[in-house]
Amino acid sequence: MSFEENMNRLNEIVRLLENDKLSLDKALDYYKEGIGLSVECQKTIENAKLTVRAMNGAVENEQG
Repeated sequence: MSFEENMNRLNEIVRLLENDKLSLDKALDYYKEGIGLSVECQKTIENAKLTVRAMNGAVENEQG
């Protein structure tokens, strides 16, 4: 899934977890899924940061 899809699913999971009618087992399933999605989003963000830094370094080397 894309970053945006992961974020949308995370938002959906938050809404589901806010529902006090969930069973404990279902809430734990959603929580586990949310943690996995959160890790994936964080990896995507870190990779984007590295890409931007590399691009900025390349531009600085060309200008320097």
